[in-house]
Amino acid sequence: MTNVIPIDDLLRFVREDAPWGDLTSETVVPDVVCRAVIRAKGSGVIAGLKEARALFEHFGVTVYLHTADGREVAAGTAIMDLEGPARAILLLERTALNIIGRMSGIATATREAVERVSRVSKGVRVAATRKTAPGLRVLDKKAVILGGGDPHRCTLSDMILIKDNHLALVPLPEAIRRAKARSRYLMIEVEVETVEDAVTAAEAGARVIMLDNMTPEDVKAAVEALKREGLRERVTLEVSGGVDGADLAVYAATGVDIISMGALTHTVRNFDVSLDILKGVFTVRLE
Repeated sequence: MTNVIPIDDLLRFVREDAPWGDLTSETVVPDVVCRAVIRAKGSGVIAGLKEARALFEHFGVTVYLHTADGREVAAGTAIMDLEGPARAILLLERTALNIIGRMSGIATATREAVERVSRVSKGVRVAATRKTAPGLRVLDKKAVILGGGDPHRCTLSDMILIKDNHLALVPLPEAIRRAKARSRYLMIEVEVETVEDAVTAAEAGARVIMLDNMTPEDVKAAVEALKREGLRERVTLEVSGGVDGADLAVYAATGVDIISMGALTHTVRNFDVSLDILKGVFTVRLE
């Protein structure tokens, strides 16, 4: 997932923004080669550079990178220089900045969460959820990885995760029995909301137990109950449900293994980047 996204997927974003071309640039701008620079306007973890580069190069623009995805940059840093057809640069400007801005915002938020958790417990991982923008999941999940987080499952096909709406239709032990009968190679995770159900899920053979919408006190009680029953070492414990930056440290100290946060991808604060064409720095007409 840390590789560049297929160019056909990226071109879909360009077609969305310019279904019949860039009317303004094609009308106003002469067919010349120019230079431009993309700068970070804030401080944080940069992401989306591979995707932006792939788009620019696809349209004949030469790209000079000054940093790499996953690195921290300061406000004002030049992250990418461009040289190529002015119309191509203008066509791709907003799409490239949107990709970099959204992915960098997610990567930055993830890095901040990871650092808060690591100050309390080095062994606890911060994970994303499937609460991503439709059509942008691969980019959102990649940004989480670049920020140092765990992507969790990407699709419903990746693993078995038995949630409350499944359990409204099938009893917990029976749901796990059916899941195990499907394949011994599939990861089975179960979402529970009580200490008792956490123990039941572990006894039935769940590999991962998601403690959903539980207070830190209830999470600690679940950890202790699993220890008393000799089940703690059999399972990975995940906390999920409304976790934000304010309570990260508290949950990290409860003894769980993973803290998953929908806020990493469903409440994205865009990282501000700009593209500026260098005035007067252009060469021959392409006509």
